[in-house]
Amino acid sequence: MTGSDGSATTPPDRSAAAPAADGPGRAARAGRVSTAVVVGAGLAGLTAATGLAARGIDVTVLEARTRVGGRTHGLLVAPGRQVDAGAAYLGERHTELLSLVKELGLDTTPTAMHGASRFVLGREGTTRDGRFPPLNAVALGDLFELLDELTAAVRPDAPWLTPDAARLDSLTAAAWAEQKLTHPDARLFFPLFLGEMMAADPADVSVLHMAFYLRSGGGVRYLNAFEGGAQQDRIAGGAHQVCERLAGRLGARVRLGEVVRAVHQDDDGVTVHATAGAYRADVAVMALPPLLADAVEYRPWLPVRRAGERTARGCAVKATLVYPEPLWREHGLSGWSVNAEGPLLSTVDDSPAEGGVGVLTGFVTGREARRFGALDPRRRRAAVVEQAARVFPMLPPPTALHITDWVNEQYSHGCYAALRGPGDWLRHGPTLTAPHRRVHWAGTETSTEYFGLMEGAVRSGHRVVAEILARG
Repeated sequence: MTGSDGSATTPPDRSAAAPAADGPGRAARAGRVSTAVVVGAGLAGLTAATGLAARGIDVTVLEARTRVGGRTHGLLVAPGRQVDAGAAYLGERHTELLSLVKELGLDTTPTAMHGASRFVLGREGTTRDGRFPPLNAVALGDLFELLDELTAAVRPDAPWLTPDAARLDSLTAAAWAEQKLTHPDARLFFPLFLGEMMAADPADVSVLHMAFYLRSGGGVRYLNAFEGGAQQDRIAGGAHQVCERLAGRLGARVRLGEVVRAVHQDDDGVTVHATAGAYRADVAVMALPPLLADAVEYRPWLPVRRAGERTARGCAVKATLVYPEPLWREHGLSGWSVNAEGPLLSTVDDSPAEGGVGVLTGFVTGREARRFGALDPRRRRAAVVEQAARVFPMLPPPTALHITDWVNEQYSHGCYAALRGPGDWLRHGPTLTAPHRRVHWAGTETSTEYFGLMEGAVRSGHRVVAEILARG
């Protein structure tokens, strides 16, 4: 990873001139891969690293943070009780992640959704059964039909080859909504939905990216569902344990506090320049979000940068509100809420299954996340506590509040995933996974399956292992 602010260090005039892959002679000289450096100790990087190590390749993992896990992160909320401050949810279709969870001796626990929901979409809050908001059902039905039409038309394996891709990739989701959504309830709900699904402001993403993201994740209804959907379960004790256990298999080969500045290649290998020095290997795996990957200096220069001028950070902040126990359940509530105004645009019950503490996780997403992230810590906390009192007036103030700001996190540059803006897919899609000579790419943003999810990260790690084994 890099320690920069995400601005490109690669001169654009030289970037476009470099070859994209090894020529025939270079591949013949390369021989069998015996050493690899993996940059980034999140799910993708550690999946790749442990996969390579299991096949006899000598692996070194470099991580800029002082912890492993990337965009998974455990938060201690009570003695022996941790919850997810980052990526958290999974469903039955997330087969590679579920297989890994089982292999590592971890368990899943259902996301608790028993009871009524709270909605504050106007001046007064409303309590009602289920998760469907008290808005015009026909208008929301029309919205979801339009989204279904878009997702059905996109090519999930190659979005840039979707019919009418150029137009769809030039139009923002905000402009699309302005054209297509006529009912005020649909216009109110659309940015809330997109924030929950993608951590996106509609102005930041192209229609092509929105449609691809929804299709890649299993469709609108699967992504939006708890029971039977993509948010059905959590990993008991926190998703961060997956990375911790994978790193445990590698031991001292995982090196923390190593900020990668440059990756230089020649005919015989690759040299990764980091905080503690240079690491030499046959290949490198860059398991970084695209904005961070672009901040590394590459020689030869990249033929196409990993991000475009309109690529944005995923806009998500998590507020973890801690209570002595899940007190909302005593009032027949599930802990789920949807709110038209921030900072908390939605909340969910993330209380540990073992009990001992109650946890409401609040999501600050989209444009609201950027506004909230610019506040000083005191004003952030006050805004969250004040809103929680309005949404759940029957609850006492939380006993603790933790705020995890992924928008401004130095070594993530956003969460859930980078947001592809207008022009990004047509420009960057064809080179999404293509190795740059001895450099391979991993990360959920490189996966056309479950893009932006933990499942996508794991699948990208498996793909990179197969690519590297095929080299020699």
